Amino acid sequence: MRRPKDENLPIYKKAKYIFQLVESLVSILPEDDEYLNETKHFMTSDAMQICAKIMGAEGGDLYSIRMQNAALIRKAAMDLYVQVGALRMFDNFKDKNYIPLIRQEIEEFRLQFIDWVASFDASNYIWDEWELFNPKGAVPPNPNDYQDPINFDDFDFDAFDSDDEEE
Repeated sequence: MRRPKDENLPIYKKAKYIFQLVESLVSILPEDDEYLNETKHFMTSDAMQICAKIMGAEGGDLYSIRMQNAALIRKAAMDLYVQVGALRMFDNFKDKNYIPLIRQEIEEFRLQFIDWVASFDASNYIWDEWELFNPKGAVPPNPNDYQDPINFDDFDFDAFDSDDEEE
């Protein structure tokens, strides 16, 4: 559920604006080029994912959840930047004014993103067992305290044997 305060965040407003620009761009791309049609899908998906992951990061207050969302936002924004730039290669795409406009908005978004990520509360975390999204200086838990969330040693795989049910 969206919270109105999240929609008023400058980074979210910028992401929404980028999404609107991408929607406008894809609406004028030629329909007869298979590659361009795939690119439309990727650009729209990446622009939507940026917005959704900002909301996910704001909704999940834990540092590791926010950082996971931030990593996905970064990837989507970088992919979008490249996809938009690649449109310069297509002779059948004439309105190339969108390219520098969207790329400039992504650059402005990147600067907001840096400040936004710096605002995450690094003291509010649960240890990331993959050790990718732990705050700097975080102390690992005692290895004896770690419990595998899925203990396959105790799992009854025979209960799912479909061959027995068919006989």
